[in-house]
This record gives sequence, structure tokens and C-alpha cells, in this order.
Amino acid sequence: MKINLLAIGKTDNRNLQYLIDEYTKRIGFYISLNFEIIPDIKNSKNLSESQQKQVEGNEILKRIGKGDTIILLDEKGKMYTSIEFSEFIQKKLNSGLKTLVFVIGGPYGFSKEVYARANGKVSLSSMTFSHQMVRLLFIEQLYRAFTILRNEPYHHR
Repeated sequence: MKINLLAIGKTDNRNLQYLIDEYTKRIGFYISLNFEIIPDIKNSKNLSESQQKQVEGNEILKRIGKGDTIILLDEKGKMYTSIEFSEFIQKKLNSGLKTLVFVIGGPYGFSKEVYARANGKVSLSSMTFSHQMVRLLFIEQLYRAFTILRNEPYHHR
């Protein structure tokens, strides 16, 4: 299995980007991870929230294959502990999936079409984070999941 992570817009903060790159590199020891940034929409200030979600949604859907399993990072998604999330990842690994795609949307969330295509939703917290912070939090949890599965000392039980 390989994991694709799609995110709208680049990370502006160098410190966040450094940490994202560090955890992305670490995950590479466990699984093939492709982290793709979908460029910000040009002239988004001229678009309504729903128009922006629609344009972003079209860009997301262009990058998803027919057989891909799609999990949206969404505030209304299922919340997991780190252990539960590692078990979720293990089930996906065992299921024979070819590609698991996690998607981080823009500031207004996802279009109806993206929600319709999704196979599930995961929430990182009841709190709201910027979509740039979500990248770091998620990628760290993905790394943590693999260390848990390998019984490595990164996660303390």
C-alpha cells in the first residue's frame, strides 16, 4: 500500500514546513508516502466560499484514482486515540488497498462532490486548527501510528 496526502495551498511558515518535512522523511522508512500540495486558487478573493470549495474540490478529484480509498480530515470526522489510529492504519494495510489518500482541504472545507467520493472522515480534535497546522499534526500522528505498529519507543503507553 502507498499513502497519498493531498493538501490545498503551500505552508507559509518555514518552521512548520521544516517539521512537516522531517516527519515526512521519517514516514518514508515505513511506507511510501506522497505529499502533494494543490496550489492555492488564483483570485480566490473574488469567489464565494462555495465557489472556492467547488474549485478546490475539482482539483482534489482530479488527483484521485478510481480504486483509491479516500479519507478526509474533517472536523465532523471520527476521532481516534493514537493507538486507535494505528489500528485503523493496520486494518487498511491488511485489507490489500493499493492507495490510501488522506485529504486536507482549504479553509472552508470540502465540496459536496468530494464528500460524496470520500470513504471516510477523520477528525484530529474537537478544536479547530488552521489547515496548515493540520498538516503537521496529521503527519506526526501518521508517523506515530507506524512507530506504534512496530512497537518502537516513540509513543509511550
